[in-house]
Amino acid sequence: MKIAFSFIIPVYNRPEEIGELLESLAVQTFSDAFEIVVVEDGSTIPCEPIIVDFMHRHVEGKDVLSVTYLKKPNSGPGSSRNYGMARAKGDYFIILDSDCILPPEYLDTVAKSLQAEYVHCYGGPDAAHESFSLVQKGINYAMTAVLTTGGIRGNRKVSDRVSGNKGTTAGQKGGFQPRSFNMGLSKLAFEATGGFGNIHPGEDPDLTFRIWDKGFVTKLIPEAFVYHKRRIDWYKFFVQVKKFGMVRPIITRRYPKTAKMTYWFPTLFCLGFLVALIFWNLGIVLPMWLYGLYFGIIFLDSLLKNRSLAIAMLSLVAVCIQFVGYGYGFLKSTIFLNFSGKKAEELFPHLFFKDADRVD
Repeated sequence: MKIAFSFIIPVYNRPEEIGELLESLAVQTFSDAFEIVVVEDGSTIPCEPIIVDFMHRHVEGKDVLSVTYLKKPNSGPGSSRNYGMARAKGDYFIILDSDCILPPEYLDTVAKSLQAEYVHCYGGPDAAHESFSLVQKGINYAMTAVLTTGGIRGNRKVSDRVSGNKGTTAGQKGGFQPRSFNMGLSKLAFEATGGFGNIHPGEDPDLTFRIWDKGFVTKLIPEAFVYHKRRIDWYKFFVQVKKFGMVRPIITRRYPKTAKMTYWFPTLFCLGFLVALIFWNLGIVLPMWLYGLYFGIIFLDSLLKNRSLAIAMLSLVAVCIQFVGYGYGFLKSTIFLNFSGKKAEELFPHLFFKDADRVD
């Protein structure tokens, strides 16, 4: 089966990043042609000059890349992905964030996996490139490690097969949940689900659960990784993970069968730490020693993976920020949703874009 791939890349005020991503797409080892759709989401710093430069690059009379450049008013990444997919020429969409870089064999890896076991939606992991800063590598560890909330995000080799019956719990409870920085979606699944919704962040699990409800399969392709730069400082990282925590109860309320106790882990971890501090002051040291043991394991795990004392130390900072931010956001959202009597859109309007370009 021959698959026509279209890369869908929304970009907002990050022209330098899209240039790096396109450079990595230009050296893919994949032999067949593929399309690239860049969607400018109302940027005030457009990437058009960089796109035009790639459009004029030729080798032996052939275009280096087939790039389609689209502009639209700002309405968020989910809407922009839908906008691009609705206008793409391929029958299988690969959705990337603009701050990603692909290894040369990425598309070959995806194509071989889909030829061996076709699914209508896949996800791939992210990794830290050697050129990334120490802070970026520390944050990458926190966001991907099984010992942190990276393990909560569904980072496992699961390909659940669900029936076409709406409400089937097999996929909803245990399937792999792709993330839109590195996600593949068939045109058929896109048209059946209508694409991404208007919540952000949280549009990824929201779409995944609707994909499962339609009877489609998701899987992880572990070898299809991207280098995800995450150009954020510590404060922005805290804001980001707090939003992740806030949207989880909203998504769970929409899809109750997807609820998991593990979503409570960061909140309980932080509350437990406060209790351990109280016990420490009372002379009961065991709970605090257990926390020390956990952070010691985190440090050693990061040290072994990154082979750097500095990154291992920064990984501890990133994990602490991740747990506090996510845990606080999750607890706040849970309390407000259950006791305010208001809808999520009223309580947290900053988590929703007004214009979601859904295809219904």
